[in-house]
Amino acid sequence: MQSKMEELKIKLEKFNGADNWSVEKLIEFAGNEFSPKLGIASSFSIEDVVLIDLLSKSGKQFKIFSLQTGRLNPETLEVAEQVADKYQKQIDWFYPIAQEVEKLELEKGFFSFKESVEERKHCCFIRKVEPLRRALKTLDAWMTGQRKSQSVTRASLALVEIDQGHDLFKFNPLANWSYQQIQDYVKQNKLPYNKLYDLGYASIGCAPCTRAIKPGEDERAGRWWWESAEHKECGLHLG
Repeated sequence: MQSKMEELKIKLEKFNGADNWSVEKLIEFAGNEFSPKLGIASSFSIEDVVLIDLLSKSGKQFKIFSLQTGRLNPETLEVAEQVADKYQKQIDWFYPIAQEVEKLELEKGFFSFKESVEERKHCCFIRKVEPLRRALKTLDAWMTGQRKSQSVTRASLALVEIDQGHDLFKFNPLANWSYQQIQDYVKQNKLPYNKLYDLGYASIGCAPCTRAIKPGEDERAGRWWWESAEHKECGLHLG
């Protein structure tokens, strides 16, 4: 009897050469293979809104899920509601375990994430990684809006991969897009977007861990800006 991982590797052969496919072809193929148990992990970034629009246009069934960390900017919640209204889609929100958040804040305060990379990752685990695990249990594959040019930690990003941490297929259809391409698509299609981008933000997460970037900085420089670039992942994409 084949293991789940062996089955996934066999299925991966269908996507041979996918790095040369168009975004539309990849989305259609993924939809054919995994709908309706295909989900978009959305932080309602500008990339995620583009991805939601592209998948909506494909006509494939999909789910949108998001992680309500308890520390999101109001602007993020506003665009989430705009997206839900525009596409008439339910957003499946996943929350951290309340007792774990309470324990963290009572024992270590509200800003322990600034004390070290380990403390920051501990906060991310409680607020994001553990809820993601629950979200993915309902799916056979998931999509993200990650792009190679966002940071050094994503430079080798593949369009199609096996998420070994969750035994699922994972798609990054926009991996090869530039930030300018994303911006142009949003303008041309009049999509809703987080208004923090107009204030100089280029990557948006929890409010205490996100700032606008300075001229010449890379796109994720405003995330956990007190850390060095090679650490700037929360654990969601390290499967």
